[in-house]
Amino acid sequence: MTASTSAPVPKGTGTIIDPGVARHSRVLGVGAYRPARVVTNAEIVDAIDSSDEWIRERSGIVSRHRAAEDESVIDMAEHAARQALEHAGISPAQLGFVLMATVTHPYQTPAAAPELAARLGSTAPAMDISAACAGYCYGVATGSDMVKGGSADYVLVIGVEKLSDFTDYTDRGTAFIFGDGAGACVIGPSDTPGIGPTVWGSDGAQRDVISNRHSWLEVKDILGDGSTEAAGLGDATAAAEAGAVEGLSARGWPTLTMAGQSVFRWAVWGMAPVAQQAIDRAGIKADDLDAFIPHQANIRIVDAMVKQLKLPPDIPVARDIVTTANTSAASIPIATTRMLAEHEIPSGGLALQIGFGAGLVYAAQVIVLP
Repeated sequence: MTASTSAPVPKGTGTIIDPGVARHSRVLGVGAYRPARVVTNAEIVDAIDSSDEWIRERSGIVSRHRAAEDESVIDMAEHAARQALEHAGISPAQLGFVLMATVTHPYQTPAAAPELAARLGSTAPAMDISAACAGYCYGVATGSDMVKGGSADYVLVIGVEKLSDFTDYTDRGTAFIFGDGAGACVIGPSDTPGIGPTVWGSDGAQRDVISNRHSWLEVKDILGDGSTEAAGLGDATAAAEAGAVEGLSARGWPTLTMAGQSVFRWAVWGMAPVAQQAIDRAGIKADDLDAFIPHQANIRIVDAMVKQLKLPPDIPVARDIVTTANTSAASIPIATTRMLAEHEIPSGGLALQIGFGAGLVYAAQVIVLP
């Protein structure tokens, strides 16, 4: 069939200008925030018929920090962000993008990042990243690419979680695992490479291994029209408190569930090769590393990865899970900030960081420490 009209002709010969700003990137500063309240294992064990010894042996966790009832992910993120900006010597007005990695901001929309930017005094574009425990490393990779590509001069990356809002404290498999906190970094331009290639990916076929027990639509169905009368359950809060609705907290929220053994096997056997790829793609050897900062999921996972990677025995390894528990997206920047502040690792040294969690998702990269 012949067209009745000819194809449209371009209006001119103009071309898009290439800003030509391809450059290197690096982490310029870090910051962290731990809520004031410390919760020991002793406060948790009775509800799950467990013991301090059992929790320590299973996870390495001795205590965790828990945010105040009225303390939000944005509140915690602001503390960490201001510290990171000060460490980097960057003002909020210089930020070109704000990335917040979190899965515990309690609003479907708006995102937490724009509100954080406003609190800091920035009008930079801002968005949340939902990549669970790998969220911070996802943010570092994305922010690095923005700086190298020229779409932003300085990017603020935050990992923050208030997991206490989504934890079922009667669930023996998860009640002791999670903590609250925030960590952040500022990424900016560099004359030399400061962030190595990111090795990342996902396995959505295993989405049920770590997840909320209910979707928000299921919660809506359970709670009926949103009043206190749940469908066939009487008072929704009372029903949840009595355990009538599995997986809902006393607030009527969907709590987290995890197939612990499946996660453990995936992390131990699947993540060490990813970490090794990040070392290889950075063009270095394990002996060149000054620090190993993995996601703080379980002390046994950390120790197994150290063994599989054949890391030198004298390399500092983050084991902050002992006193912070699993803070998901916040765990790596919290550990990094502490290790630098306590002079456990050197400024300017090389650190391998890897995050992995719900999705299932993962990301690893080698960075030059600020």
